[in-house]
Amino acid sequence: MKYQKISNNILETIGNTPMVRINSITKDLPCTVLAKIETVNPGNSIKDRMALKMIEDAEKDGRLKPGGTIIEGTSGNTGMGLAIAAIIKGYKCIFTTTDKQSKEKVDALRAFGADVIVCPTDVEPEDPKSYYSVSSRLEKEVPNAWKPNQYDNLSNSQAHYEQTGPEIWEQTEGKITHLVVGVGTGGTLCGTGRYLKEKNPNIKLLGIDTYGSIFKKLKETGEIDKNEIYPYITEGIGEDFLPKNVDINLIDHFEKVTDRDAAIMTRRIPREEGIFVGNSAGAAMAGLMQMKHLFKPTDVVVVIFHDHGTRYLGKMFNDDWMRDRGFLEIKKPKAIDLISTHKNQKLVTINDNAPISDALNLMNKYGISQVPVIKDGKFVGSLNDNYLFNKLIADNSLKTKTVAELMQAAFPMVDANTPMDEISKLITKENNAVLMTDLAGTVHIITKHDLILGISQICN
Repeated sequence: MKYQKISNNILETIGNTPMVRINSITKDLPCTVLAKIETVNPGNSIKDRMALKMIEDAEKDGRLKPGGTIIEGTSGNTGMGLAIAAIIKGYKCIFTTTDKQSKEKVDALRAFGADVIVCPTDVEPEDPKSYYSVSSRLEKEVPNAWKPNQYDNLSNSQAHYEQTGPEIWEQTEGKITHLVVGVGTGGTLCGTGRYLKEKNPNIKLLGIDTYGSIFKKLKETGEIDKNEIYPYITEGIGEDFLPKNVDINLIDHFEKVTDRDAAIMTRRIPREEGIFVGNSAGAAMAGLMQMKHLFKPTDVVVVIFHDHGTRYLGKMFNDDWMRDRGFLEIKKPKAIDLISTHKNQKLVTINDNAPISDALNLMNKYGISQVPVIKDGKFVGSLNDNYLFNKLIADNSLKTKTVAELMQAAFPMVDANTPMDEISKLITKENNAVLMTDLAGTVHIITKHDLILGISQICN
C-alpha cells in the first residue's frame, strides 16, 4: 500500500480530493455520475482551496502584511479555510455572516479562534447592517486589516483553475462531459470550468441556483430582476448581485432548486450513498436529477460535494427543523412510536392468583387505568378500572376474589412496526389497550391516551 508522505503543516493537505461514483440516487439516470468529495479538505469544504490562494496572492503583492487581520463576509466555509491558514501563517480573523447560517458553522469558526459577527439576512447588500457592509466598514476601522472579498477576488476562481480543474480532468481521464456545481461566489464552477473548457470546449457547465437568487434569470435575459430577490433557506449558493467570479457567458445553463428539494436531497445523500455532505451538495444533486433529460448513456457527469454534513446537524439533519418548515413528510406513527413517552418504564402487571384489592392498589399507586394479567409468565387476561369499579359498586365483596375470577380477555399483542391505524381498530369499548413487543423482547402497553398523542403528532 502506498501512503502519502508526511505533510509539513495542515495546509499541504488541501486538495487532491477523491472522486466517488454515485450509485443509488442516480440509478434511473442513463449517465455515469461522479462526486468530487471536497469534505476531506482540512476545513471540510472546497473553500479551503481558494482561501489559501487568496491569502498567498495577497502576501505576494503586499496587501496582507505580517501580523495582519483578515476580515471577511462568509457563510462559514470560506471563513473556516481562512481561519486555518491564518493560524499557520500568524494572522487574526474577524468574520461577518448572516443569521440564516447554521449555528454549527458559526461555532466552528469560533473554535478556530475567529471573532464572528452575525448580521441580518433580509437586508440589501448596501444596507449598513448587511454582512457585506459590516465587513467593509471593519476593514477600514481595524489597523493592518485586509478583506479577501471572495466574491470579486479572482484568486478564488484561479485556485480552481489551477487545482480543481486539473484534478477532475485527470481523475476522469478526460472523459468528463458535464460539471454540476452550486453557484455562490462562482469561483468553483467558473475556475474549474474555464480549465475544463480549455481541454474540451464541448464540456457543459451546469450551475445550480436557488429561488430568491438572480443567476438563472440573469443568464437567460441579461437582466438583474429585483423581483427575483427574496430570502431563501438553502445555504452556500445563490446571490442577490453578480460577483466578479461569476462568468455568466462561461456557464451553459442554470437550474433552480427549491429549498425543500435541496433539503430533502441533503438528507438522502448520506442515507443512500453513505457520504455525509451539506446543503449545497443536496441542492446540486437535486438540480442534477431535475436535468436528467440532458444526459445520455455515454456522458460522465461530475458533481461537486462542497462541504460536510456536520455543519447542518441543527438544520437539514434535524427532524424538528425540517418539520417546522414543511420539508419533512409526516409519517403515521407505528407501535414503537406510540410508546415513546414511556418506553423506559417497566410494564405494570399482576398475577392471576392475586386478590382484586391488589389490582386496585396498583392502579391507584401508578395512576393507570388497566393492568395486564399474567400466569406463569404469559399474558392471560386484563383488568380495566371502569369494569372493576362497576363490578364492585354492584357487589363490594368481590374485592376478596382473585384476579382470575374477574379478569377480562387478554390485550391483543402487536409488533413494533404495526401501523397506528391497525392498533386503533384493536382498541374498542370492550378492549382498552394493546400490548407491543419491541426488538429486545420487552413488552409495552399502548393505551387510548397513547393513540391520542399519536394523532396529535400528525395534526401538528
